[in-house]
Amino acid sequence: MRPGIEVLLADSLALIRNRRVGLVTNQSGVDARGERDLDRLIDAGVRVTAVFAPEHGLRGAIDVDQPPESRQETDSATGLPVYLLHDGVRLHPPTAEMLANVDALVIDLQDAGARYYTYPAGVATIMGAAAAQRLPTIVLDRPNPIGGAVQGDVQDSVTASAIARFPIAMRHGMTIGELARLANSVLGLGAELHVIPVAGWRRSIDFDGTGLPFVPPSLNLPTLESLYHYPGLCLFEGTNLSVGRGSDAAFEQIGAPWIDTVAVLAALRRAAPPGVKFTGVTFRPRTPGDGKYADTLVTGIRLTTTDRGIYDPTVTAVHLLTVLRAVHPQAFAFRPAQFDRLAGGPGLREAVERGEAAATIASGWSKALARFKEWRRPFLLYAE
Repeated sequence: MRPGIEVLLADSLALIRNRRVGLVTNQSGVDARGERDLDRLIDAGVRVTAVFAPEHGLRGAIDVDQPPESRQETDSATGLPVYLLHDGVRLHPPTAEMLANVDALVIDLQDAGARYYTYPAGVATIMGAAAAQRLPTIVLDRPNPIGGAVQGDVQDSVTASAIARFPIAMRHGMTIGELARLANSVLGLGAELHVIPVAGWRRSIDFDGTGLPFVPPSLNLPTLESLYHYPGLCLFEGTNLSVGRGSDAAFEQIGAPWIDTVAVLAALRRAAPPGVKFTGVTFRPRTPGDGKYADTLVTGIRLTTTDRGIYDPTVTAVHLLTVLRAVHPQAFAFRPAQFDRLAGGPGLREAVERGEAAATIASGWSKALARFKEWRRPFLLYAE
C-alpha cells in the first residue's frame, strides 16, 4: 500500500514540476517508511518554498490551549519558513503574502475519521485561499484510520461551524481527499483540486491492515484505540465529564469525582452495546487542556474495543449518556452550546433529557445516515 506522497512522486510529479510548492502538513505527512514528505519532495528536486502547519504545528507538539507565541517558525532541517495557520482557537487561511512565492499548494494531513476533527474544515479553508490566488491544490490522500464505517447522527445545517462546515455523519467513513472533493463542491470553493489517491486501500481495511506507520494525528489522540472511541467520546467534551485529557488514555475513558462506577457499570452491562468492554478506572488529569478536574482524582469508565467490525462508538456514547443521566440525575450536566455543536443539533441532548432509551435515539438516525451515504457517493474514490 502506498500513501499519496509516494503515488505523487511515482506517477504524478508533472502536477508540481517546475512550480514553487507550498506544503501543508504536520508530523503525519510521511511515506511508508516514515520519511517526511518535505524531505522526499526536496530529494526529488521539487522546489518547496514554504511550509504551512495546521492545529498542533508542524511536529504535532503544540497544545491548542497554549497558543504559539508566533505564527511563524523555521524548519530546522531545511531552513524553510513554517507558517502556523492555527492560533489556538481557529485555523486561519494562508494570506496572499504567505502565498506570494507559491505556485501550487500540496496538502498532506492525516484525518481522524470523525466529524469533530478540524482537518477537513481546515483543508476546505486552505483550498478557498488557494482558489482566491488561482493556485492549484493537490491533496495527498491517506487511509481513514478507522476504516469506512458510517455511523452516528448527521449534522443539521443550523449547527454548521468552523469545525464542521458541511453536513456529515459523526463517523463519516471518508478520507481527507474525499472530504476535500465534497467540500469543494458543496461549499462552492472553485478550487482546482487534484486528489492523489492511496494505492491499494479499500474502505474495509482499517489502519492495522495497511502496513503504514501510525503517527498520532493529535496530542490527545495518541493511539489507534483512542481514534476508534473518538467519534463517540468526543461528545463528552460538551458535558461536565472529563474525556481523559491530561491522562495516559485520552478519549479511551471518561470520568468525574462523583461517578459511582459500580452502578454505572451494572447498567452498561445490561445494555450490552456490542464490540466494546467497560471497566472501572480512576485517573488524575494533569494540566488538562479542557480544565476539567485538574489534579483531581476522578472515578470513571474505561472503554476497550473487543470487535472493531461491530463496534459503534456513537451508539455506545448514547448508552453512556443515558446511563449517566439515570444514575446521576443531579450531578450529570450538559454544556448545551458546546454539546449541540458537537452533536450536530439539539436533538440528541433533548432526547437524553427526556429520558428516551439509547436504542430509540439511535434508531432515529437511520434515515439521515442513508441519505448521507447516497449524497456522498459522487465524491468517493475507494471501493468497499
